[in-house]
Amino acid sequence: MNKLIFTGAVFSLFSPALFAQTADVENGDKEEKQIERISVVGAATNFSVTADDIEQFQANDLADIFRESPSVSVGGSVGVAQKIYIRGLEDAYLNVTVDGAQQTSTLFHHIGRVTLDPDLLKQIDVQAGAGEATSGPGAIGGSIRFKTKDAQDLLRSNEQFGGRLKANNFSNDGTRYSGTLYGKLNDSFGLLGYFSTVDRNTMEDGDGNKIYGTAADQDLTFLKASGDIATNHYVSLSFEQRDEEGEFSARPNWVVPEGSPLYPSAAKRDTYVANYRFDHSDAVYLKATAYQTSSSFRGGRFDWLAEIDTQGFDIRNTSETLNHSFTYGIDYRSDEVESGPAAGPKENAEESSVLGAYAQAHSQITPDILLSYGVRYDDYDFQQQILLDEYSGEPVTDTASGLDDSELSFNAGLSYQLSPAWKFGLSYAEAARGKEIGDGFTLDEFLYDGSDIPVVAGDVVPETVENIETSIEYSANNLNAKFSVYQSTIHDVIFSGFAGNSIYNNIGDVESTGVEFNLAYRWNSLDMYLGFSSADSELSPRNDLYTENYDSIDLNAYEFNGLGNSRGNTFVLGADYFVTNDLSFGFNVTQVDDIHINTLHQSLENGWTDSLYTLEKPSYTVVDLYGAWDVTHNVSVNLAVTNLLDELYINHSSVGDYSEVFPTVVGPYEAGRDVRLSVTYDF
Repeated sequence: MNKLIFTGAVFSLFSPALFAQTADVENGDKEEKQIERISVVGAATNFSVTADDIEQFQANDLADIFRESPSVSVGGSVGVAQKIYIRGLEDAYLNVTVDGAQQTSTLFHHIGRVTLDPDLLKQIDVQAGAGEATSGPGAIGGSIRFKTKDAQDLLRSNEQFGGRLKANNFSNDGTRYSGTLYGKLNDSFGLLGYFSTVDRNTMEDGDGNKIYGTAADQDLTFLKASGDIATNHYVSLSFEQRDEEGEFSARPNWVVPEGSPLYPSAAKRDTYVANYRFDHSDAVYLKATAYQTSSSFRGGRFDWLAEIDTQGFDIRNTSETLNHSFTYGIDYRSDEVESGPAAGPKENAEESSVLGAYAQAHSQITPDILLSYGVRYDDYDFQQQILLDEYSGEPVTDTASGLDDSELSFNAGLSYQLSPAWKFGLSYAEAARGKEIGDGFTLDEFLYDGSDIPVVAGDVVPETVENIETSIEYSANNLNAKFSVYQSTIHDVIFSGFAGNSIYNNIGDVESTGVEFNLAYRWNSLDMYLGFSSADSELSPRNDLYTENYDSIDLNAYEFNGLGNSRGNTFVLGADYFVTNDLSFGFNVTQVDDIHINTLHQSLENGWTDSLYTLEKPSYTVVDLYGAWDVTHNVSVNLAVTNLLDELYINHSSVGDYSEVFPTVVGPYEAGRDVRLSVTYDF
């Protein structure tokens, strides 16, 4: 089937009306047929990123992975500090999974919580905004599902064993070397082993100035066994270990002035994932996932250590009739965070868990009308251990904090094929999230400046969201265009450090509204695409938290770290040209408009400033070029130039420039021109 790249998404040129998509994957002599249900609810801005998309830019971090999407942005030029934003909401509000294993919480609010090796990824599926009941617990801002490669994805026809050696050189500034071995134990079961090492030196911005704190060494080991163990029985077992060491600033997501101290730091993550699938009949299509993740971060001015342990499972079954599909199941996740001096006992801890039950249906009412409808029940439990002062041993709080809440969420969607070329979509979705564990540093914050550790107010209620979307799509004659409008309102947002206190409260409602437009066209060997996204995310605060009444406050990554950020209108334009089957090249242009927002409401309340501050985020344009050449059957070369024009800019999804008020509160500049060359040898 011919495919068309559509601003990071893969759209079928010949079957735009299908919501039940069949993917035929050839694994050597075997063809695996797998049904994937594409969400109706929340589908207005859904898209996927493929391994080919990642390869063409020689993706080195999260920002490269989502380079072609106007609706997803990544802030922070420092790899360890990168955070993903969808519609202005930080990834803490997303349900992020890797092969079904949920990636939860963060070890330090100045660093990111999602770290991946782009070379391992087979596909990334993004659902913007609350969606179907199968999206998992707490997906009030949407979900991102990362899928890793297995041996069958790399083996060529009739191969039993193979390998890949790859070398990448980045002029700005570093290297990556990786090796992969893969093979079949039998016709249907394969093994894959992967190791990569990355050596990053200090990068330079568009003016040639060093971006201090960006040097780091990363090592990653990945093992995966997958395939059919019997007729209709599929199993996948994987292990990933990631280690990163470097010298970072006390706040890695802020700029580091020359001469400022850097502190040796180390991040580590071990993840185990097991997946099972039983394809028995139309009535029984069973899928189960179990996972366990341990992550840690050590460093900072006081050499503190934070550790997070996560384990969980998801068991679901899909039953199909002629015109209906029903998916139902249960999922569970438990998280625990501990924090304290690296050399001392970890006496500060939080635990949270969520147990969910869900059901989702798709009904083909007529050949042109598809309905989706579902319900989800989540039971949240949160416990905060009695916190002990490191020096006196006395409790910082009188009693431990605990919450136990449950919520019911509904969704419904309609897809109407108006004509062979035109399709209309409308959806409504709810989701909920109770109080979850906080980041490790905040839990042990008294080590930093003597302030109280944030505790949870006894009257905190779960966050709930209502998401409404509508879209119209045209697809015919190699042209695909989609226009979508959405409004998402998160009620009872849970946040700490608001208006001068260190207590987690429900601080108000966040409303995210916006529009998106995507267009793609294929002409012979040329693919062209255009994307546009405009999102406005504002907090309507509780009036009792301020001495002044504010109707709305634009989100920004300084005041609302962990919640959201504001970004200017974003345009993406690009093209891919396939000269031959072995040679291709293309370009990508990203334009972000300037934006001005009033900020520092909390600083004004706390007496740190005399007035609000108008934060200016200047516009910027980034141009990228890339090309790929299969030199021989075994050797391929990729060349990419990112930020071709050496643009000097701070990504709008990073912390803004507050230097007029607070000299040290400035987001880091992004990397300047980077010439990337990779050579791959397959054997």
